[in-house]
Amino acid sequence: MSTLENFLAAPGPMARLRLSRVRGSSPREAGCEMYVSEAARHGTIGGGQLEHRAIAAARRMLARGDLAETLDLPLGPEIGQCCGGRVEVSLTRMGAQDRRLALARAAEEAAALPMVQIHGAGHVGRALAELMQHLPVRCLLVDERAEELALCAAKVDTVLSALPELEIAMAPAGSAFIVLTHDHALDFLCASAALKRQDARYVGLIGSATKREKFRRFARDACDGLSDEALTCPIGAQGSRDKRPEVIAAFVVAEVLTALTLQQGAARPMAFAAE
Repeated sequence: MSTLENFLAAPGPMARLRLSRVRGSSPREAGCEMYVSEAARHGTIGGGQLEHRAIAAARRMLARGDLAETLDLPLGPEIGQCCGGRVEVSLTRMGAQDRRLALARAAEEAAALPMVQIHGAGHVGRALAELMQHLPVRCLLVDERAEELALCAAKVDTVLSALPELEIAMAPAGSAFIVLTHDHALDFLCASAALKRQDARYVGLIGSATKREKFRRFARDACDGLSDEALTCPIGAQGSRDKRPEVIAAFVVAEVLTALTLQQGAARPMAFAAE
């Protein structure tokens, strides 16, 4: 079972905390939720004194046996928080049907998460998968080398394929593609396949300015003048000269998340952190 399923399956009373209204600046957006039991919590509505007070109120509500309550909290000096806005938090005691609905909503949100395909399970590809497993995306690691895929310990989907272009073609609209295979020719095939879709939120190719120029000529001559304008190459090039796989992966993840959240309007992520 997933972490959320485990949490909601636990015995004892439980409350759902939801930011039902946000005015001004707030650490989280309206609609975000978390769950609270007598001794544990799952998710976050923003942390700090806001969350601390909401959790305490929820546990008092559970102890009293009440069904619902609404908190109106200013996010200013009154509670030691400096956001400056004001939020309403709806507290609801959860029954069996509420728990089932929460799981159904989580499943729907998980299915709607953007896909990130990593093509190449080498050192940087695996480092990317390690980071992506914690983020609100559906991550797919693709390679034709079974031994490299076997080295991936991240909780992401893996595909052993000699035709990675098929995975690119079958990806849902709005996907992100990171290309860093063991072969330059395969890199060019994958990157061009992703660009040809014209609906990708991010297409990144590992390499250098020289490699980008070679890809530009390849796209012009072998792909009917395909434009490389939407291509990010090199990837993760925010000025750092550090080429350790983990460092490159961190910069690339920042690029991908920026592209995904800007283009999807920073939609509410499904992923929660259990505590």
